[in-house]
Amino acid sequence: MTGIGRRQLLLVPTVLGVLTLVFFLVHLIPGDPVELMLGETASRADLGQLRADLGLDRPLGEQYARFLGGLARGDLGRSFFYRKPVLAVIGGALPATALLAGAAMAVAVLVALPVGILAAIRRDRLSDRLALVGSLVGVSMPNFWLGPMLIILFSFRLGWLPVSGREGAALSAILVRMTRASMLDVLGEDYLRTARAKGVGRGAVIARHALRNALLPVVTIVGLQFGALLSGAVITENVFAWPGVGTLLVQGITARDYPLVQGCVLVIALCYVAVNFLTDALYMLIDPRVRN
Repeated sequence: MTGIGRRQLLLVPTVLGVLTLVFFLVHLIPGDPVELMLGETASRADLGQLRADLGLDRPLGEQYARFLGGLARGDLGRSFFYRKPVLAVIGGALPATALLAGAAMAVAVLVALPVGILAAIRRDRLSDRLALVGSLVGVSMPNFWLGPMLIILFSFRLGWLPVSGREGAALSAILVRMTRASMLDVLGEDYLRTARAKGVGRGAVIARHALRNALLPVVTIVGLQFGALLSGAVITENVFAWPGVGTLLVQGITARDYPLVQGCVLVIALCYVAVNFLTDALYMLIDPRVRN
């Protein structure tokens, strides 16, 4: 088994451990989901009947066993709040989260890579200094402040984008600095001097040799940041009224909707696994030596 296969196998118990921890933690949240659904004026008989229908009258260990059994069959149960299968509820929200995270990462990469490469090639010149100052400002500004400022500019002042909703930024700063640093390390290597001495053009040296070797640490940061985007979606989606998985997760916690919370956490954990797998696959494409 290759190194990438061994690393992916370790992710299985990691996801299971996360789900187990979440299962027991959500049951410790104060409040009764049955009372929230029926209201405080409901009779004890009605409360008991609904609790039995939802399986909440069973011992916690038995509920956990049923949860694992359903998970093995691909059944995450029914949402208490939406009264629909959890998979259907999450399936309706997942495209919005994927669009949000994918668009943010695409913009960050498309801006950061050219700027970082240009800054490294033109080290200590005006473009390099502007890139460093801009990335420093981007890293320093907190997202919870930057987001509302961008809303004021593009929604209220310019009217280009909606204030909230699905129809509607500082990952680029970190990637610019990482790309620049990685390119500077590679540009000083002996094999690049040899290529230039053989008459290979500067553009070809950068594109074929320097960039490929400089991408490994950048790919690592991109993978980590994409995972951060998924976890940060819980805050971003609720602040900006974006109908994604993060919004569902908060709604599930508020309503004590145990199946929905567990399903949302499972989706986020699986997305982390997928990002790790794609990162390892990109490693193999960039540098075949990592296959072992």
